[in-house]
Amino acid sequence: MGDVRRIDLGFFVRPAEEAGAPHPRVEPVYGYLVRRPEGLLLFDTGMGAHPDADAHYQPTRRPISEALDHAGVSIDDVTMIVNCHLHFDHCGGNPLFTGRPILVQAEELAAARKITDYTLPELVDFAGAHYLEVSGETELWPGVWIIPTPGHTDGHQSVAVRRADGTVVLAGQARDDATTYGRDLLAHQSGQDIPYPKWVERLVELDPRAIVFAHDAAVWMPGERKD
Repeated sequence: MGDVRRIDLGFFVRPAEEAGAPHPRVEPVYGYLVRRPEGLLLFDTGMGAHPDADAHYQPTRRPISEALDHAGVSIDDVTMIVNCHLHFDHCGGNPLFTGRPILVQAEELAAARKITDYTLPELVDFAGAHYLEVSGETELWPGVWIIPTPGHTDGHQSVAVRRADGTVVLAGQARDDATTYGRDLLAHQSGQDIPYPKWVERLVELDPRAIVFAHDAAVWMPGERKD
């Protein structure tokens, strides 16, 4: 996808009761790099470590430094972090980026600081943490937008990147997988009284050519496009 690159940050095992299935589900953890003239944006930084979380999710981590090296960049090259939300499996590498701006919805940061067991506190208020709080949609750089996509958490956000060949949306955990988003879109298009997240309408306005996710290797693409 040119100036958007996926990076593999490992995987974990979601217990059956969380997966809503009769058996546990192994899920990948992906981050994304966005290269622009303004800088190098990293969307999500992988899984943090804690004995209780490790026992519950059995994670296999790929260090962020290794993942970035494989992409041909280093921790020092990253100019900005955007976390879709602040659960431990999305902001685990944040403390390695001291002094770098971390863009987050104000509502999300407040929840991470206030709600017990929301995340690992040491991943949020670490030495050198530098947050840029936003409320709602924001054009971060020309053609790069922060889009609120609440649901998994109230302060969840995604990133839309406008390119010459169309828009790519980094949806994080706005939905667990591409199939679920596809069903949401069909519910919106059907005109039936079927619930779907209201942010789907904003993504439709952006006419995305691809939507990618934090815990799914599949890429949502439109069934057809005018071009």
